[in-house]
Amino acid sequence: MAKNNSNNCVVLRLSEKTREKLSKFYEDKKRDKKIPYAVFQAQDGDTVITVYESGKVMFQGVSADIDANMWADIDGVEKIDKVKVKKEEKKYYYCSSIGSDEVGTGDYFGPIVVTSCFVSKDDIPFIEELGIKDSKKLDDSKILKIAPEVIKKVKYKSLIMSNKEYNEKYSSSYNINKIKAIMHNKVLWRMVHEEDLTYDYIIVDEFAREARYYEYLSGNPEIQRDITFMTKAEDKNLAVACASVISRYIFIKEFDKLCDELHIPLVKGAGAEVDSIGKEVVEKYGKEKLKEIAKYNFKNTERILGIMIF
Repeated sequence: MAKNNSNNCVVLRLSEKTREKLSKFYEDKKRDKKIPYAVFQAQDGDTVITVYESGKVMFQGVSADIDANMWADIDGVEKIDKVKVKKEEKKYYYCSSIGSDEVGTGDYFGPIVVTSCFVSKDDIPFIEELGIKDSKKLDDSKILKIAPEVIKKVKYKSLIMSNKEYNEKYSSSYNINKIKAIMHNKVLWRMVHEEDLTYDYIIVDEFAREARYYEYLSGNPEIQRDITFMTKAEDKNLAVACASVISRYIFIKEFDKLCDELHIPLVKGAGAEVDSIGKEVVEKYGKEKLKEIAKYNFKNTERILGIMIF
């Protein structure tokens, strides 16, 4: 698979008058390619210029700074947003990649959701324009707004593990990291083998050392290899960031369905407020219901039921 050259990315917000000048300047260099939310895209030498309906103009390429500075001087503005990517990490950012991420492992209520996602290099401007970040840094209202746009644009595979299934599997020999490894492997394998994709990297947000990750998969006949593991991968790779957003979106939808079924407004996380909600669930539906809808090994269960959980 071909490797992508690292490049710069600079975003300006230019006045309408300057954008008109820019449009005329690049008239003979405009691409036929249609970009969502973009007025047009052009390529001048090694710089790709994308003008968005929002008024933002993105310059990408080795000489992006030079081209951006020219238009900043004409408009009298400063650069408002430079994508901050460390030199050694650019190859994982400006590339076509498959990434995976999970949500729900720290929530007493609600399922575990793992998603793999494919983002091509051509999708990067669109993803950046949406403001995609790690889902942990976006509130639920933002996730609900942008996730459907991401889902329409990218290929993805998701797995949902209910807490009932989680409680059946969880044991001293089948811990949370093993559960995560099995789920990540499954969605990555499906993405690679069910889709015809050209990609540079497969990236996973590291939750276990590489050797340990593959130990968790021992005995599995379908193991996806050639994975790059990195910490805070959602900040360094847009495929992982999109996987994080889609996983969170699915989690929110499943969580809301559970609230509707119980007629109780459940709380996310695993704090003290969760304990009081758990007690309400037990009072209304009994202890067995708690084991069906909550992660039973969490300390919350001891506080809710007043018993030791082993």
